[in-house]
Parts: sequence; structure tokens; C-alpha cells
Amino acid sequence: MNAENQLQFAVERCPDPTPADQIATRLVNPAFGRVFTDHMVTIRWTEGRGWHDAKVEARRPFQIDPACAVLHYAQEIFEGMKAYRGDDGKISLFRPQENAKRFRASAARMSMADLPETIFLRAVEALVDIDRDWIPGGDGSLYLRPFMFASESFLGVRAAAEYIFCVIACPVGPYFKAGKSAVTVWVSEQYTRAAPGGTGAAKCGGNYAASLIAQTEAAAKGCDQVVFLDAAEHRWIEELGGMNVFFVMDDGTLRTPPLKGTILPGITRASIIELARHEGMTVNEVAYDFESWRADAASGRLKETFACGTAAVVTAIGQVRHAGGEFTIGHGGEGQVTQRLRSLLTGMQRGKIADPFAWVHHVA
Repeated sequence: MNAENQLQFAVERCPDPTPADQIATRLVNPAFGRVFTDHMVTIRWTEGRGWHDAKVEARRPFQIDPACAVLHYAQEIFEGMKAYRGDDGKISLFRPQENAKRFRASAARMSMADLPETIFLRAVEALVDIDRDWIPGGDGSLYLRPFMFASESFLGVRAAAEYIFCVIACPVGPYFKAGKSAVTVWVSEQYTRAAPGGTGAAKCGGNYAASLIAQTEAAAKGCDQVVFLDAAEHRWIEELGGMNVFFVMDDGTLRTPPLKGTILPGITRASIIELARHEGMTVNEVAYDFESWRADAASGRLKETFACGTAAVVTAIGQVRHAGGEFTIGHGGEGQVTQRLRSLLTGMQRGKIADPFAWVHHVA
């Protein structure tokens, strides 16, 4: 038996679980990332020992030393995924194996401990199972946050010798304001998200920390999100603060920036590409510059633009603001292609339509 199968999860149920009526109240309209379930999963890694002390336990604060490596050298990675409750009551995850693969890739880039994909999946399923009463029905879902951080206490620039992997969860509704058919974005010409050779393809907290000043700037301009351009020429569109981006042209083709190490390889992005091609659409992973975006929107060559990610799923972009002014995409709302792809994707995620790709993973 290999080490992955030998690792056993000790289950210590929360001694004071949230009553069912309070869970029901909190599920009515939970703010994104504010309401959390009763439990968490933790696993520790120590150099020379590997992964050990796997626990499903009551959610609680961590006790860490002031010299904890993550506080000084930012060795931290995470994933974002969701659990859904179908109309038949079954609980499912969407392509969790891809999250497990990306988590390993992020760990490798950040010189962190390698977590086997089977252990990642077992940990996620364990939390979903014990906190399944927190999974909303309807359009809601349970957002899952697996993460890992360097827990060794030392001051010295090197990879840590100790790590903690953890999974927490929170019930969520829409990421953007309910009832909003399209969002407004701000194009950042001063700040960049990532550069070649950097950590752009890793899902690490540092990428998001660096993006917050641009997101704050976007909010000050009355925008919902920020769009980043490339670091070298400040010309080529890369991605939003936490989402990938697609463009729908007048000939029905889709285009999206290519993955070259500076863009996070989104699982929703990959799913949209495969789903669109399955629907007979042509998808081109090619560079697209900001001036072409503006000109194509004005001429009508560009019909729709949408962002995609685990939290926002598929969200139309209706208006673009930048230092030189603003422009509108199409009629400023959600286009037909965006609506179609969103309906197909969410339909599969929630078990309402057939899944020809075997993407849906049921939790026993």
C-alpha cells in the first residue's frame, strides 16, 4: 500500500455544531466568503516524514509563531472550487481532478511540498461530506478553499521544511451583485499582474496581493473588475483580477489570450474552450491587444466579451473604462453566446443537463 492510501483522516466532529434552523437562515442570502461551515480539514507535512496528521475537525484559528515562514516569505497557494446540490439531492463537484493537478503545479512553482492528487480529493470530499447540510440548493453552492502555507518558524530565505494543508468552505450566492446582466471593467495601464518568468501561472496569494491596488483603482472608477495588460508592452490583454477573459467576434468565433506563463490556467476557461468547440464553435487562443478591442467594439466586429472563473462562472462585460475614455461592448448587456455558454456550463454543474465530458464528480 502506498503512502497516499495509508494516510487516514481522524474525524473530530464540531462539539457545538450550528443548529439546522440557523444554517437555513444563513443560506438564504450569504455574502461571498463571509459565512463559513462548522468544520475544516488539515494535513501537515514535515521534511523527512511527508504528509501526516490528517484531520477533519471543528473550524478554528491557527496558532502560528511570529516567525512563521508564510508571514515573511509568502509561500502560500490555494484553489477555488464548488460543491453543488442537484434537484435530486445529490452532491457533486466540477472537475476536482483539475484543481488537484493545478494545486500540484502551483506548489512546484512556489517550491512547496507536493500534495498527491488523491489526498487532495479525499480531503475535499471529507469536508463536503461532513458539512453537506451547508450546501444550498437552487442557484447557490458551497465554495471550497483548499490552501497550503509554509508553517516552519525561521528567518532565512529558503523553502520551508514544514507545511500545513487545509480546506475550508462557505456557502455562496452570486459573486457579483444579483440582477446585474453585465459588469464594467477598468483597464489598468499602470499596474501589471505578472511578468514572464514570474508566478502568473501559479495560484498564489502574492499574485492577488499585487493586483489589489489596481482593483482599488477600478472601484474608484465605478468598475467591478480590473483588466491587466502584459508587463512588457502594456498592450496585450491578459486577464482580469481573478478571471480569464473571452471575446466573441462577428463571425461567431471565440478568442482568448494564450497561456504563456503569465496567465492563470483557469479550469472554467479550459471548460469553456472544450464546451464551445463541442458546440461547433471555433476557439482561437491568440493574443489580442487593447487598441483592437476598442476598435472592434466600435466597428461591431466584436459582439461580446465575457469573464469566467469558479466564483463568477461566466459573466458578461458590458462596458470598458480606461484612462482615455470608455466604450461599450455590443448593447452593453449579456449576449447570446455568453448566455448560451453560461447556461450549458451551469446546467452540467448542477446536473440539469447531460454531461458528455464526464466532468461532474459525485460525492458519495
